[in-house]
Amino acid sequence: MTIATLFAAVVRAKPITGFIVEDDPDRPQLARSIGLLHLTMMGVGATIGTGIFVALTTAVPEAGPAVTLSFVIAGITAALTALCYAELASAVPVAGSSYSYAYATLGELPAFLIGACLLLEYGVSCSAIAVGWGQYLNELLAITTGWHIPDALARPPGNGGVVNLPAILLIGMCLILLLRGAKESATANTVLVFAKLAVLALFVGIAIAHFSAANFHPFAPKGMVGIGTAASSIFFSYIGIDAVSTAGEEVENPRRNLPLAIILSLLIVTAAYILVSIAAIGAQPWTAFAGQEAGLAVILHNLTGAAWPAVLLALGAMASIFSVTLVVLYGQTRILYAMSRDGLLPKLFQRVDGRRGVPRQNSYIVAAGVALLAAVFPLDVLVNLTSMGTLIAFAAVSIGVILLRRSRPDLPRGYRVPLFPILPIVSAGFCAYLIVGLPADTYALFAVWIAAACVIYFGYSIHRSALA
Repeated sequence: MTIATLFAAVVRAKPITGFIVEDDPDRPQLARSIGLLHLTMMGVGATIGTGIFVALTTAVPEAGPAVTLSFVIAGITAALTALCYAELASAVPVAGSSYSYAYATLGELPAFLIGACLLLEYGVSCSAIAVGWGQYLNELLAITTGWHIPDALARPPGNGGVVNLPAILLIGMCLILLLRGAKESATANTVLVFAKLAVLALFVGIAIAHFSAANFHPFAPKGMVGIGTAASSIFFSYIGIDAVSTAGEEVENPRRNLPLAIILSLLIVTAAYILVSIAAIGAQPWTAFAGQEAGLAVILHNLTGAAWPAVLLALGAMASIFSVTLVVLYGQTRILYAMSRDGLLPKLFQRVDGRRGVPRQNSYIVAAGVALLAAVFPLDVLVNLTSMGTLIAFAAVSIGVILLRRSRPDLPRGYRVPLFPILPIVSAGFCAYLIVGLPADTYALFAVWIAAACVIYFGYSIHRSALA
């Protein structure tokens, strides 16, 4: 292969018509069975979880009470990106999310690397989320029975344990739901989302009753550096936007429902994050958050002196993290499905169960990989890697909006980003700002991941691409 043909291969883009005409009557397809309510709840379900129930214990020590501003910064970045996602999702309503959008606008190699970022984002974030589930399970057991799972079996190596069995159990339960079908999974997620929103409302009500303005002084003890660092580390909690767009081929009326669900879910999530963070800091000095596992449940227990509020919150957190894990696992299987259908990954990942309409073998492989990560990796390493993958994928979507407007201005769109091209440019800039705030070891691990992706692409995918 000459340099000229190699360059032509890595920059070849998939025509928009190639996404629209994917139906093959001889092959089982993903079924369109998800409505607007379920889709919006998928966005909320994939997002509210770790950001509030787990990550406050690491974000508050980094920024102090000013972590509320960190959530605002991360929320603004997510909002800008959400508008870009809404346009691309309405224009290219297929599975694959940022990967598919990049394939249509940036070319094959960039799309493959974006796909690798998405797999990192979904696989690693799901593992980080599952780690947090075990913390709340132990808190619930300690309050109700006085017993807890031994650290060796409830924590990953590096965090005082050997293997995280609760995380493996959680992923196994989610796998069972995923194999039953997309509609069944979306319905279960909707129930879980309403439960966790009710529990968060309970927390805010009790915490506000014990609110102390003194806990907000000093407001920014770590300065702007701390605020930016915290914003970078908690940004992974906004991956729900991406999860909505992975359902592009299973949504009813996708050109209308995809952009609506993306925007609605972001509004709900951002409001919940800011309210809960303000209430939590008002109820407890910021210095008490460091190392406080199952933090919100502990705060309620300390405030009331009773067990029932903490029990309810621990149950709500477990339901919340369950729904996040479920939707994120779902999203990862659909990204692999899209990459496999394009020939960039083995055909195993695109096989669909004819009766249930789900990628069965794909789901087993994803669940096994995520369970392994959750069982043996510490939470802080996972969180920062997730943020890196998320931000790069988000930046690619912002750039993709500009490129697709230039190349296909005639393409039907259910939604258009306002203030074009200023808003997509600002969105990409915010993503770059948060990427800069990530620690050096995250860059090193991410470089290894991208290098491995390049080896797979040039060794396998470039030769088997459907566009070859």
